[in-house]
Amino acid sequence: MLKNVIDQLVNSPNTEHEPLTNFINNEFVKTEHLMASVNPATGRSWIQIPNSGKKDVCEAVAAAKRAFPSYQNSDGLATLESRDQGKPVKLARLIDIPRCVHNFRFFATAILHHTSPSTVIDEPVRAVNYVRNDPVGVAGLISPWNLPLYLLSFKLAPALATGNTVVCKPSELTSVTAWVLMHAFKEAGTAVGKKIAETGARLNKKISLEMGGKNAAIVYPSCDLSKHLTTIAKSCFINQGEICLCSSRIFVHSSVYENFVDELVNEAKKGFFIAPTVVTGLADSSRCMQEEIFGPVVCVTKFTSIEEVTKRANNTCYGLSATVWSENNEELINTAHGLRVGTVWCNTWLVRPTYH
Repeated sequence: MLKNVIDQLVNSPNTEHEPLTNFINNEFVKTEHLMASVNPATGRSWIQIPNSGKKDVCEAVAAAKRAFPSYQNSDGLATLESRDQGKPVKLARLIDIPRCVHNFRFFATAILHHTSPSTVIDEPVRAVNYVRNDPVGVAGLISPWNLPLYLLSFKLAPALATGNTVVCKPSELTSVTAWVLMHAFKEAGTAVGKKIAETGARLNKKISLEMGGKNAAIVYPSCDLSKHLTTIAKSCFINQGEICLCSSRIFVHSSVYENFVDELVNEAKKGFFIAPTVVTGLADSSRCMQEEIFGPVVCVTKFTSIEEVTKRANNTCYGLSATVWSENNEELINTAHGLRVGTVWCNTWLVRPTYH
């Protein structure tokens, strides 16, 4: 049973477990080579995971091609995610595991409402233009180590819901919860998808990438630091700063710059393990201001006007997200509209619906 698997891993963290295995063709399969998974809190190896090679990948792809034509135990999964990745159990319980569950539930129902739009073209053509949605075949899913189960489910759920088969490759640093998820699949049972109808363009690979960000936070004089400072700091340092949506550049109006830096440094001192780092006095062209560090580091700099700060915030090759902090609605709206990013949060960060 799945609960027994999780309990065995959770309750004996300092003993040598049986090595993990690959999950191929609905079976757990041993590999020739293994590698150690290290607990970030202790620096010690706590379990052996597959070091899969070409033979394993070929077997997985072959099985996926042959196949192609309610989650419980969240506390145990949160504990395993913490031990494998290093994040607090509370954070994994609050975000990672619920979002994983939501991803499967959302895409399981979303596919029921997925439409194939069509349009009628009148005279002189007299034709109907329509879109046909077909599965693409075998999807190779490579998930990162910062949100292991969450981001794997974000790729896995839509791929399966739309009729594809998958070969998953979790990070070698954080493979345990992916392995536990395969136990959940086996316990629930798996359905066989449709066989692929066309196999002609095998080299025409489709790629979906979620890349990084160099996200700007913009702080105006009217920002109430007594309300927002903790959230601003969290947007920089939560999950060790290892979230692609974390703020890594803070533009602060020159009239409140010195006070803000002092307050942020005091807030950052509450961090543990590797101390959160606040850097000031850098040029916009510096590597720290331009390149994603993906760690608990944030750069703080001054600005004087909306026009200036939007231009400087946009001066990066990234365009993922940003935050704006002000009690002035005009500043919030005008700044948000001027930023060339996918998501802008105003007076908050990473706010999403709660899923149960």
